[in-house]
Amino acid sequence: MANIRKTQKDLFGEIREIVEKYGTTEQVEFIDKKVAQLDKKNESKGMTATQKANEGLKDIIVENLKALDKAVTINELQANDERLQAVNGEAISNQKMSALLKQLVDTNIVVKTIDKKKAYFSIAK
Repeated sequence: MANIRKTQKDLFGEIREIVEKYGTTEQVEFIDKKVAQLDKKNESKGMTATQKANEGLKDIIVENLKALDKAVTINELQANDERLQAVNGEAISNQKMSALLKQLVDTNIVVKTIDKKKAYFSIAK
């Protein structure tokens, strides 16, 4: 059996069900207030600077894959556009490109095919 961790919100929801049956309205209101605080805290969390930069890189990757209109390797993709070679003076590694492409594959924007142990990426159609 998988060990699935429950969030605080899940636990407060379970407690609320019990308190609704056996507790007071004051206790229910307290739980609702705590859940609202958790929701507010989660809303205030934004993307980090790295995540924002990665979103920009993913846009560039998609733009290049559309322009190339064929399956390419990471090296070919980076050779096609200098923006994919370095950001703020730092080289973009193949591992980072692979991670970004995996995110695009997971969202069905990009298709990954493997031929003779080599990964090729193309835009999903």
